[in-house]
Amino acid sequence: MIAVCVHTFVRLTPAGIEPTPLALCVGANILLLTQAFRRKFIIPDFEAFASNINQLYYSTQRQVGGHVADYIPQLAKFSPDLWGVSLCTVDGQRHSAGDTKVPFCLQSCVKPLEYAIAVHEIGTEHVHRYVGKEPSGLKFNQLSLDEEDKPHNPMVNAGAIVISSLLKVRGFLGVMEYLKKMAGTEYVGFSNATFQSEKETGDRNFAIGYYLKEKKCFPKNADMIAALDFYFQLCSIEVTCESGSVMAATLANGGICPITGEQVLSAEAVRNTLSLMHSCGMYDFSGQFAFHVGLPAKSGVSGAVLLVVPNVMGIMCWSPPLDRVGNSVRGIHFCQELVSLFNFHNYDNLRHFARKLDPRRQSLDDRNRSVVNLMFAAYSGDVSALRRFALSAVDMEEKDYDSRTALHVASAEGDPVISFSWPLIIFLCVIRWGNTPLDDARQFGRDRVVSVLTEYQRLYPCSSESQSETEDQRKLRHIEGGGLSQTDRTCLTI
Repeated sequence: MIAVCVHTFVRLTPAGIEPTPLALCVGANILLLTQAFRRKFIIPDFEAFASNINQLYYSTQRQVGGHVADYIPQLAKFSPDLWGVSLCTVDGQRHSAGDTKVPFCLQSCVKPLEYAIAVHEIGTEHVHRYVGKEPSGLKFNQLSLDEEDKPHNPMVNAGAIVISSLLKVRGFLGVMEYLKKMAGTEYVGFSNATFQSEKETGDRNFAIGYYLKEKKCFPKNADMIAALDFYFQLCSIEVTCESGSVMAATLANGGICPITGEQVLSAEAVRNTLSLMHSCGMYDFSGQFAFHVGLPAKSGVSGAVLLVVPNVMGIMCWSPPLDRVGNSVRGIHFCQELVSLFNFHNYDNLRHFARKLDPRRQSLDDRNRSVVNLMFAAYSGDVSALRRFALSAVDMEEKDYDSRTALHVASAEGDPVISFSWPLIIFLCVIRWGNTPLDDARQFGRDRVVSVLTEYQRLYPCSSESQSETEDQRKLRHIEGGGLSQTDRTCLTI
């Protein structure tokens, strides 16, 4: 059996031992496969969830109106009919609908990303010496500073240009490396045509740059023209909906890329970024978006909307037609419909908002089936099944219809050989009509079980509710090794 497993993952070649194609495939997706085997996905019924997303996609596709941005000539070339949505959960589940492989420029969607990189590299305190944290209430390209003569926040052009001056020393390739890590090495490109187009039509941004220079907003020795050039380059970085959704999922996952498992950004950088996206990310529509959608997001004039559902998933929507404030018409509609259907709004009451769906919950049928299987394994003495449940992250403290745990069942009705299959359960005092597992064992005349439980409690009185798994396992080994009679040690053998 071991030889078969070895040959499955490695092979002998003239050059030596090499991994098989299966091993390479497994290695690239080990995080996703681990979650799959444990049945521990953030969205248990992903097929049903994806079906709902498809319905939202097609209903949103019928939305008309808006105009493709034409003040940057390169953006005006995109068809208004293009529409794509991709999502990536924090555990790597993926779904896409529509034009999700077409590259487009991030434009303003790069602002939260460059800010996150700056905080990660330089620190929050240093970054906010040069840029504020408040919504401006003005257009994103307004010549305006706060009362301290700083750009209002990093999500407006003035703030992003200052952030670019801070990051300039890292260079374009350095920022690209970060973005590729955030995207899990998926597509991140560069549109030189858009970059040239930005420079040629960037009079407003040059005006902002000179205004910032006049007000001494840049770090000492910073080159304003070089900072603007760098800002134009960053806005011209290309992604697809699919790679953009992984970037969003990295933010949703506390800076850890869900595809590779690599910690790309610090938790502090992500927290600060999401806070500013929530309050300032949607231009002068940010207040309404926070009110109706209640999620961190950033839009760009290319028609992109980068949406983050913290601790759940990242979403990238893209449709070029924009509304009057510069947000994607379809993108905004999709986000609003998403939180109308699912309780993703930050202030949805998960307990009492019964009209909305919660895709994070396991279905009642699946949970009932899991409890029945767990109890039957305890009753029938199927130790192998119990081990599988434990390794699959099944809650071993689940209760049946009359509030009994698996240990209750094993103590009262099951084979005494399995009564100590799970050291952690021993410390439970789950009440069943006031009974503990020891009470049930006595009531049903399970003398050997009573002996084991009593001896365990004598040796290791539970002084606190929480015990580490390592400590529990150490105690169990002590009991098995000499704290009990030979008869009871035989009962513990698995």
